[in-house]
Amino acid sequence: MKKEEVMAGFFQEMRRGVIILCVLAKLQKSAYGYNLVAELSETGIPIEANTLYPLLRRLESQGLLESAWNTTDGAKPRKYYQTTNFGREVLFELKKHWQETTFNMNNILED
Repeated sequence: MKKEEVMAGFFQEMRRGVIILCVLAKLQKSAYGYNLVAELSETGIPIEANTLYPLLRRLESQGLLESAWNTTDGAKPRKYYQTTNFGREVLFELKKHWQETTFNMNNILED
């Protein structure tokens, strides 16, 4: 197996969890999918719409997000997502775990 193939698999595994953490954090303020794709890309976490929308639906079905259609302002209807109270609780725990993990990983990698 080539190094590139091995690395691609590792990067994909790490990215899955990171994306969930990013989505929950960013959606503490209501946003629609395309806007979220742009915001994440601007912060160095690119995600494609065909990856994001199924994730949003899954997080909503788990009770971590809620959605509402915005049909005002004469613009085309957009579905806005926002982290629920349960989602914020989960985000708090994920952030705590992330911070502990990165602290411990930095110690390991510095050795």
